[in-house]
Amino acid sequence: MRRSLLSFAAALALAAASPAHADWFKASSKHFVIYGDGTPNELREFATKVERFDQAVRNARAMEDPPLTDSNRLTIYLLKNVGELARLEGRGDILGIYTARASGSLAFVARNKAEWKGDMDSDVVFFHEYSHHLLLQNSTAVLPSWLIEGFAEFLSTAKMNPDGTVTLGGALNFRSQGVLSNHHELPLTMMLRDTFGDLTLWQEELLYARGWLLTHYLTFEPSRRGQLDKYVAGIQQGQKPIDSAWAAFGDLKRLDWDLDSYANRKNLSGVVINIDQAKLGSIAVRPLTTAEAAIMPVRIRSEYGVGSRTAPGVAEQARKLAAPFANDPFVQSALAEAEYDASNYAAADAAADRALAADPRNLHALIYKGRAQMKLAKAKGTGADWNEVRSWFLKANKVDTEDAEPLALFYRTFKEAGQTPSKNASGALLYAVTLAPQDDYLRLMAVRQLLVESRTQEARTMLAPLAYQPHATGEFRSKMTKVMDAISASDAKTALSLIDADEDKKD
Repeated sequence: MRRSLLSFAAALALAAASPAHADWFKASSKHFVIYGDGTPNELREFATKVERFDQAVRNARAMEDPPLTDSNRLTIYLLKNVGELARLEGRGDILGIYTARASGSLAFVARNKAEWKGDMDSDVVFFHEYSHHLLLQNSTAVLPSWLIEGFAEFLSTAKMNPDGTVTLGGALNFRSQGVLSNHHELPLTMMLRDTFGDLTLWQEELLYARGWLLTHYLTFEPSRRGQLDKYVAGIQQGQKPIDSAWAAFGDLKRLDWDLDSYANRKNLSGVVINIDQAKLGSIAVRPLTTAEAAIMPVRIRSEYGVGSRTAPGVAEQARKLAAPFANDPFVQSALAEAEYDASNYAAADAAADRALAADPRNLHALIYKGRAQMKLAKAKGTGADWNEVRSWFLKANKVDTEDAEPLALFYRTFKEAGQTPSKNASGALLYAVTLAPQDDYLRLMAVRQLLVESRTQEARTMLAPLAYQPHATGEFRSKMTKVMDAISASDAKTALSLIDADEDKKD
């Protein structure tokens, strides 16, 4: 899979090929699918830890917990150490990676609980990013950046207690300098505005630290009870964040001083959450087959993402590793993805065929068969059988009706064919957003389709969460603000032109 423009930065160099190991395992739990080359106990312990965290957050926020298929579970690659992460990301100052997309959200985590500074470690990074995953998965609310990041920081310091409980909201020691900073460095009148694109690097650090502090204060201070809910509700009703803040919190200058005093308290404790052990579910751990273990270096690299310079090398490595396993569906579907990423569409199509010959219901192979056929059909032009292309995504949808990717790709075939999307295709796209709300580009596709159908109010609601996307570039946030302004002015033509401006850059 090529890296999305809105996911983490593309890696700068191809990760060195790793030898196949016999000790690769897969753990499957209620909310996660975890691959790792440690021991079964290590995977089981990690799965238990992240399931406990998931349940603690759901309990604290009274979140629903619907059953999930594999496509809706978070896939985690539990790598040996931070060095493995550094090779993927192309830089060394990293403790974890998370990316959200329609094809399935992914996390890459170091198995050893490595620290970076203070008490910031790989667990903190994972808990922070998984908090984003949970918040976006279950909310269509428009949330400002300080709250998105402050809430994630609030949950990132989770502690697993020996008695089975989980403590949330513990001290943010690794950002203590920012927490204890004077409010004049980032006053609330700046932090609570619509965007933070014009903040300095230090002020962006303060947005996380002071965001955590404000979230913590509004959560635990009795005199402020209910104000955070009122603030969020005001934004949903169309108020600008700063206006809703004045209405909900009162005098922001006074709140700044109150925060400074709160930060200097000797003990900023969290809250202990009881876990219903029965709700954690079972954890199944199995060893990967020799074939599955052999192709894992390619699978990890492809899942993380490649670019035009690295894709050919990954495809070459995939061919070598896959050669002894021509009839293995897991291996051949991984090869199909690597060939597709390298623009070798006929080879990707052939690899998908081999996978499907061994396992006709292999979801990954069905998707890459359809992807390859779509590229080949577009190259053919007149005479291409687009119904045949769509049949592969329909077959994939039958295997897992709750997988967003086949639905989104079914819609995409109409654009690639130069055809007006059918009503079914439009419905498929909108349902895909429901299944994968974390995928920004998928959401933007849905906004565009709603505008084409003159469903302006729905388009505005669909776009709203992107207006405060915390990890997007300033350029993206600025563009989304312009799109939102155009929609609010009932100027669908301008909104569409802005969305389409760099459409050709996206795959």
